Parts: sequence; C-alpha cells; structure tokens
Amino acid sequence: MADTQQVDTQQGEAKADRRTERRVARLARSIDSFSKAHGGAEAQVAYLGERGARIVLVGEDGAWGDLVARSHETARLAVEKSGLTVHEDFDGEFAAKVTTGRYEWSRMAGIQVGGPSNT
Repeated sequence: MADTQQVDTQQGEAKADRRTERRVARLARSIDSFSKAHGGAEAQVAYLGERGARIVLVGEDGAWGDLVARSHETARLAVEKSGLTVHEDFDGEFAAKVTTGRYEWSRMAGIQVGGPSNT
C-alpha cells in the first residue's frame, strides 16, 4: 500500500510541475509580447496574498500593464524567463517611467474633480 501511495504522490507532483511550467510559459509569452510592443520593458512582482502575485510591466515608451499569476514563484519564473529587469519595489524612479494620459488622471481623480466615477 505504501508503494502505491508513493507512486501516486510522485505522479501528482510531476503533473503539478508540468502545469506550473505551462503557466510560466503562457505568462512569459504575454510579457514578451508587451515588451516587443513597447520597445522593451521592466517589471516588478508584488504579492497579492492568497490570490497570487501581480506582475507590473512598464514599457520603454512609458506604457504600463499588469498580469496576475497564481503564485509569486510562478510570476518570478515568468519574468526571469522573459529576461526583463526586475525591480524589488515600485519606487519613485521606476514609477516615473510610467506615462499617464488624460484617461488615467480622470479615473484616478474620479468624481472628486468631475471625472468619471469608478463604479
């Protein structure tokens, strides 16, 4: 009985590893696509708690986007696979690379200054 459980556990772990590899590859393709569309990119990976991790991408042209991964490990592996510079924090220098337009400013301000509401 113990041998059967060990084989089942190994098969389950192998299946989970393949699933993680597919998720990493899918995220890396999205990251690469964003990077190519914006002349290169840099990234920051942030914990979202039990929900996983958020990958924030900032293109060389100032455009930004984000992706969500199921785990911090998956997010980190995807960014590494893409070969991007990874920042520990979304600090002032990194944040200054983001270009925001009229839409973002009106959404951030919301109804306080007459922009559209966030609902």
